[in-house]
Amino acid sequence: MIEGVHFRLADGWASPAEVGHRAMAGALSDLAAMGAEAGEAYLVLGLPHDFSEQRALELVRAAAALASSCEATIAGGDVVAAPVLTVAVTAVGWAESSEELVGRDGACEGDLVGVTGRLGGPGAALAVMEARATHGAAAEQALRRARSPMPRLREGRALAAAGAHAMIDLSDGLATDAAHLGRASGVRLHVDLGALPLEQGVREISAELGLAAWELAASGGEDYELCFCAPVAERERLEQALDALGGEVSWIGEVRAGPPGVSLSDERGDLVRIEGFEHRW
Repeated sequence: MIEGVHFRLADGWASPAEVGHRAMAGALSDLAAMGAEAGEAYLVLGLPHDFSEQRALELVRAAAALASSCEATIAGGDVVAAPVLTVAVTAVGWAESSEELVGRDGACEGDLVGVTGRLGGPGAALAVMEARATHGAAAEQALRRARSPMPRLREGRALAAAGAHAMIDLSDGLATDAAHLGRASGVRLHVDLGALPLEQGVREISAELGLAAWELAASGGEDYELCFCAPVAERERLEQALDALGGEVSWIGEVRAGPPGVSLSDERGDLVRIEGFEHRW
């Protein structure tokens, strides 16, 4: 994660502790998307000349606290000079056998498409931090969610054990990440945007921006929830597995034959075009 691209320290957007937490969460979330156990993490800091030792320790301690809560250990890394603050985390996971892991390429025609948790908080928070929306009571939960995301490691393992066919974490936005699942599996995911579960405050902030309630949830990114495809026959089993963890699942679509990728429809059933973050260089 690079200052000016993934976060800003200026103007109170993020503290060093929040940067460390988010960087570790993003890395561990990739393990959650496979149903893997967390093992070791390696942390590399690129520090600008004006970034103090105290702030660096604040960042590392927050990253280590999240790693510990997820039963991961920071086992090494490096510290180097850099023109801007850069935080790179490599997280290593494991499973007893490859059969326990879930990739992106297993979705089957007829599967249901589900997501964990609630979406759109980070996208709404960005609008508030950029002063495009009001920093009011409706924004507080969205801001907390954006600053302290939690990787869904337990949920990922539970979904894998309960029969999920394919899975991905929502780091770049549902519209982009669901398309990754479709392309990797050679199928087309059909997603009902009106069925997306919204984080508290997202509906109000979307209205203030003149957007549909689901738009931030589909395009915002950094939710770090899990999107997965699973057979209809395992629906109840999957719901029970997440309920046992105090989590929730929302069914947002189905997998059909067609050009690999995703189709998104609004509340009226009309197809819409919307994109999340795309990595371009």
